[in-house]
Amino acid sequence: MIRKLLRRVFKRSATKPLAEAAVLPLEQHGIRREMISPAARKVCSGLQEAGFKAYVVGGAVRDLIARIDPKDFDVATNATPEEVRHIFRRSRIIGRRFRIVHVMSGPETIEVSTFRALNDAETETDEHGRVLRDNVWGTIEEDATRRDFTVNALYYDPTTETVQDFHHGVADLKQQTLRMIGDPHTRYREDPVRMLRAVRLAAKLGLIIDPVTSKPIREMAGLLQNVPSARLFDEMLKLLASGHAVTSLKRLRDEGLHDGLLPLLDVILKQPQGERFVWLALENTDSRVRAGKAISPGFLFATLLWGQVIVRFEARKENGEHAQPAMFAAMDDVLASQAEKLAITRRIAADITEIWALQPRFEKRWGKAPFRLLEQPRFRAGYDFLRLRAASGEIDAELPDWWDAFANADTDAREQMLVADRPTDANRRRRRPRRKPTASAEA
Repeated sequence: MIRKLLRRVFKRSATKPLAEAAVLPLEQHGIRREMISPAARKVCSGLQEAGFKAYVVGGAVRDLIARIDPKDFDVATNATPEEVRHIFRRSRIIGRRFRIVHVMSGPETIEVSTFRALNDAETETDEHGRVLRDNVWGTIEEDATRRDFTVNALYYDPTTETVQDFHHGVADLKQQTLRMIGDPHTRYREDPVRMLRAVRLAAKLGLIIDPVTSKPIREMAGLLQNVPSARLFDEMLKLLASGHAVTSLKRLRDEGLHDGLLPLLDVILKQPQGERFVWLALENTDSRVRAGKAISPGFLFATLLWGQVIVRFEARKENGEHAQPAMFAAMDDVLASQAEKLAITRRIAADITEIWALQPRFEKRWGKAPFRLLEQPRFRAGYDFLRLRAASGEIDAELPDWWDAFANADTDAREQMLVADRPTDANRRRRRPRRKPTASAEA
């Protein structure tokens, strides 16, 4: 243990000096303490009163400078997870690869991380260079150097209303540039998800990825194969729910990363009808996010993968399978192929399946079937999906229009709407007539 500590100390002394922070006053960044959530301010003041350093860090500071409302506020400190846990009663330590503390304050949960030290020869990595365990504590200067992009290496102190900027992140924001801290090849090997994060942040903030940062992405995209599927799914979900999904996916395709995320997405986008459907779905999602409305991950992934369901469904029907089992088999095939890359949770997979399974049921507009369909918990999601299919040209708009009128009609009007849509007797399955007993049998 002592030898390991000595190696780390001597290694640090041999490296070049770390960047010093430029301390920016309120006039240069424009973040007032009232713009920070009460819970984050409380966590910072609690740590500072206990004798530790504490800052609101990363994305929240970046977004506030860019005049974007942050979704959450993270805090960085020189207190260890155990010390943070001791200060705040309502808190818990989570994580193994990267231990952090969740501090609960009212309805908010603040993520508190301890300053990380620089990686060295003792850092545990896999054969590709991806960091597997990262719980060695360091200084704020080391922590800032460990951050991925310059715009994320910003530390805001609510007490003094100052920002510590170690890598000219504020200047990069003003110049609309996304730049990696350190050598991009090394940083992408440490964590391949940074390639996806670069695309998402550039789309969200309207930044141009610095050529030095962008160049290695296409050649190193294969490293995403080594990322755990659950983490890959989380990052993909952040990208699609960012409010800039359309721009993000276009940049994703430009950078050559889409095959590593959704193996079927490239095939979908090559189909004229499927492409229109996907972009309409993403534009609808972006509009809802920007309007502050909730979105459904299940609905979103159902739209992205629907084109492949249709292809496999039609292929199975051509092989003589009945419609309902063919649909369910196609759904299972598509979800199974995605499970190899994206760890779609069971809850989201269930939502996807329900939305898909409702689509054939919208074709049945006779008998009790329409009334039963209206009672389904996922009817509205299924109907929105149906309407999207019509908008893309996959089906005639008459079908969702009928369901819209049916859902808003009274009982008598609904009964009248069913009459014209009943199958004729010729279309119904005829029962085979019973054979009369023969004379010999009667005897």
